[in-house]
Amino acid sequence: MGKWREAADGILFVLRNAGAIPERSMLDAKLLRESPDLVRAAIAKKHLDVNVDEVLAIDAEWRSLLREVETLRATQKAANTAMAALPKGTPEFAAKVAEMKTVSQQVREREGKLKEIEEKFRQAMLSLPNLPHATVPEGRTPEENVVFGTHGDADEPKPHARPHWEIGGFDRLFDFGRGAKVTGAGFPFFVGDGARLVRALLQFFLDENSKAGYVEVAPPIFVNAASATATGQLPDKEGQMYETTPDHLYAVPTAEVPLTNFFRDEIVEEAALPIYRCAYTPCFRREAGSYGKDVRGLNRLHQFDKVELLKWVHPETSYDELEKLRADAERLLQKLELPYRILLMCGGDLGFAQAKKYDLEVWAAGQKRWLEVSSCSNFEAFQARRAQIRYRPKEGGKPELVHTLNGSGLAVPRVLAALLENNLQADGRVRIPAALVPYFGKDYLSFN
Repeated sequence: MGKWREAADGILFVLRNAGAIPERSMLDAKLLRESPDLVRAAIAKKHLDVNVDEVLAIDAEWRSLLREVETLRATQKAANTAMAALPKGTPEFAAKVAEMKTVSQQVREREGKLKEIEEKFRQAMLSLPNLPHATVPEGRTPEENVVFGTHGDADEPKPHARPHWEIGGFDRLFDFGRGAKVTGAGFPFFVGDGARLVRALLQFFLDENSKAGYVEVAPPIFVNAASATATGQLPDKEGQMYETTPDHLYAVPTAEVPLTNFFRDEIVEEAALPIYRCAYTPCFRREAGSYGKDVRGLNRLHQFDKVELLKWVHPETSYDELEKLRADAERLLQKLELPYRILLMCGGDLGFAQAKKYDLEVWAAGQKRWLEVSSCSNFEAFQARRAQIRYRPKEGGKPELVHTLNGSGLAVPRVLAALLENNLQADGRVRIPAALVPYFGKDYLSFN
């Protein structure tokens, strides 16, 4: 992976000084040119339909035209130098003027075409996903994810458990019907102690993450296209985001997007790394095409609350930081006394931008199924390259790209669903875990 992280350095100098493709547009141009089979194999591991040959063809066209432009510019410069040494009004001077006009016209024509191809190449490079880490297992479907670890006893009898939407009085605290009337399906009202329990979970998550060293941030909940492109939401997840008009801002699908862009186009000092941040935001996802039992109740909402964890780290420590990030998210589930498992995602179930990802899933005893409540991901330099987030080495030298990581710490709805189902008592109340009682103010949630 070290080769993948460093391979673009040589071409970046050329591109910057040619006034060409901005660094933020590319996965790793030099690696693509020098080791296309390596890139093809890595993308194939993600089972994504990406035409690498088409990108290479556009790149070849761009480089060929760039050479023409540079040759013409050199000719233009030489003619200008020669003309300056000639007496004005002489036939030789007039010939050089004519030559300059011809070359200048050719430069303008080629530069116009070069600009078109540059944009075409930028868009093509944006279509290339991040390359998976060598430790990502093979596999195409979610069923091929690897169970990395478990905590708690999912088989412990829960005689009173039932799907949370079937609990008596559920609709009084979690009003989906009126939410659908006011906005649409997937936008529930949380009422009374339902709203209080959501607030308790969020405050618990924020306090625990602050204790773990994450600095709390309250970010904007709308972002521009540049921010969404930097994190990899664009051009990959347009259909999942809500977009405003006429401003063309996007409601955040996760606080990852505004948080990551906090340092966009900035250079931080190496001594400042690692930098940890956490943020609460409502999150908005269209979840187009979602239907069936897996989306009932709190399982999948279009608007939901989540606390996000974000790290900017030195490339040499990013995989150690991924394990720490996962442990931070796990600690929250342990304090909430929820059985959970850790999945190491296979290539085919890995996102467009991730190099490696763990999912944490809680056991929902009423539904008798696992519910994802956190994804902990290492993006290596993929997002940082797009966002141009770099660090300045202590020993000097040119700035280098940081690595970014993020994870949910945690998402509320499915945690709430598991709490309701696993802790349902014979009298219809729900026991509140001891760690959450100081935030909720009661030992039990009642639906009466």
